[in-house]
Amino acid sequence: MLPIRDDQPRYSTPFVNYFLIGLNLVIFLFEAALDPQSLNLLIHQFGVVPYHLAVFLGGSHRYPLPAIVLPFFTSMFLHGSWMHVIGNMWFLYIFGDNVEDYLGHFKYLVFYILTGLIAMSTQVAIDLHSTVPTVGASGAIAGVLGAYFVLYPRARVLTWFFVFVLWVPAWVILGYWFVLNFLSGTATTLAVPGQSMGGVAFWAHVGGFISGALLVKVFGERGLRYPYAVG
Repeated sequence: MLPIRDDQPRYSTPFVNYFLIGLNLVIFLFEAALDPQSLNLLIHQFGVVPYHLAVFLGGSHRYPLPAIVLPFFTSMFLHGSWMHVIGNMWFLYIFGDNVEDYLGHFKYLVFYILTGLIAMSTQVAIDLHSTVPTVGASGAIAGVLGAYFVLYPRARVLTWFFVFVLWVPAWVILGYWFVLNFLSGTATTLAVPGQSMGGVAFWAHVGGFISGALLVKVFGERGLRYPYAVG
């Protein structure tokens, strides 16, 4: 199922959401301009490699703590392909504006980064010995989806479904997305126990979604609301 747009009105301009989308696209354009060797070096240095943390926790000083912590932040702004970045930014564009509208600009930025960190931590905890760099904004975006699921379950999402275009309740499409990722993550973990999984970081999606759903009410609604919807 591919969401096209939602019908939930917003009451403010989502400046932070636009900034995040623009920043991710600009960084990917930079990635696309690199030669393969330089790109590989960039991904390995600024993507999260769970094995580096495993080595650190084992008492080795081969990978210093700053070099382990920094990628948890930078990996959120790196992507592996055009389809990867476009897919992530499309979901962020559709669902992020309403969550920013609810939280307010600054709290939305903090919420986005925090759920992204929790998402990545979940993936690392499940696949601690993976040597494959993990990159992408999907963990943080999963946090946004979890928040939307809690805030606007009855909003309708215009969705492309094979040859049909239908209005689907948000709780259906986002619930389906979460269950699909949970089952995919479980199947992958059971299929390759104790091995480096690679591929899609399903557990980052699961961790991000759950953390977003739990934290959005903790962050609370912005104090000022506007009387008219702007889009």
